[in-house]
Amino acid sequence: MIGPYVNGAALLAGTLAGVLIGPRLGANVRQRMPMVFGCSSMGLGVVMIVKVKFLAPVVLALVLGTLLGELVRLESLIQKAAGRARRWVEKLTRPAAAMDQEEFLDKFVALLVLFCMSGTGVYGSMSEGMTGDPTLLVVKAILDFFTAPIFASTMGLTIGLLVVPQFAVQALLFLAAALILPLTTPDMLADFSACGGLIMLATGFRICGIKPFPVASMIPALLLVMPLSWLWAAFLG
Repeated sequence: MIGPYVNGAALLAGTLAGVLIGPRLGANVRQRMPMVFGCSSMGLGVVMIVKVKFLAPVVLALVLGTLLGELVRLESLIQKAAGRARRWVEKLTRPAAAMDQEEFLDKFVALLVLFCMSGTGVYGSMSEGMTGDPTLLVVKAILDFFTAPIFASTMGLTIGLLVVPQFAVQALLFLAAALILPLTTPDMLADFSACGGLIMLATGFRICGIKPFPVASMIPALLLVMPLSWLWAAFLG
């Protein structure tokens, strides 16, 4: 298992770089570059969405998954954890820049999805688990290394804490890949990609400040989409 370690190291290194160079970055860079990363997330989402095979189970998974996420207050739980993490980090270090709590929590949730639940990370982890090739995760590591400093310049070392859920997700997928992939079909994987693409599209809108989609509450949809896709193909496809 190489990719999850490389990706985690890149995220930590990018966070440290952002904290160190943050004061030297102009306001325009700190304000406008996140818009570029949000746009990139939307573009990646569109590319993933067009792979869809059965649209109905993808939409159903997104609706049911988001409803489940809202019922268990998943986004609120993540925001509370992020708020505590921010206070804990700021007790040990000087904040990189002033940012009100509401804006911080809003961006943190979007970044959690961007760094930990992106299609590249999910497929890269499963691919390495099956083939031993970490190429996709190394590519993601390069992207994260350049993305993390921009957000860390205003949000501080708290961004580095995202390495914990990121590594946990990637390691779990790596270890489970040998069990999961043989049970899937190309159509199921295509619908999984489309569901992840919709979440990435919503994440891009949120990062750009266009619309605050409940992206954290949408995460359970990823657990539902492949079983629903299989059922649709088996009985209605």
